Amino acid sequence: MSDMQRIAVARNDMKRLNRNSIGIDQGADILFSDFEEGGPMWAGQGPRQVRRHVRFSEGFASPPSIQVGMSMWDLDQQTNARADIAAEDVTATGFVIVFRTWGDTRIARVRASWLAIGDLPDDDWDHWDLG
Repeated sequence: MSDMQRIAVARNDMKRLNRNSIGIDQGADILFSDFEEGGPMWAGQGPRQVRRHVRFSEGFASPPSIQVGMSMWDLDQQTNARADIAAEDVTATGFVIVFRTWGDTRIARVRASWLAIGDLPDDDWDHWDLG
């Protein structure tokens, strides 16, 4: 699948939540800051990517739905702005933020913000000894 085909395929089936407890976790991470040291996002050419693993503050019962976006983007004004950001490898305990660019795009730094919504595990009250 080409980069453009992968970017165009973004529709999934609706996720149905089946539990009484729904969890929402969120955060933000600086993915890179490449302009000081001439890193690949600033000085490179062609396809480039950065992957950052995120661990949820608590586990979900199953892989949650993830929304990820850029909350800060600092780029060179003399090149085209090309970017793709996605959540991959989603599990009940975390996921990977993947940021990609290509061509002559020069990006100094990116901060990604994310939101996870999903079922929480059932409370295990049957195994507690309260007496």
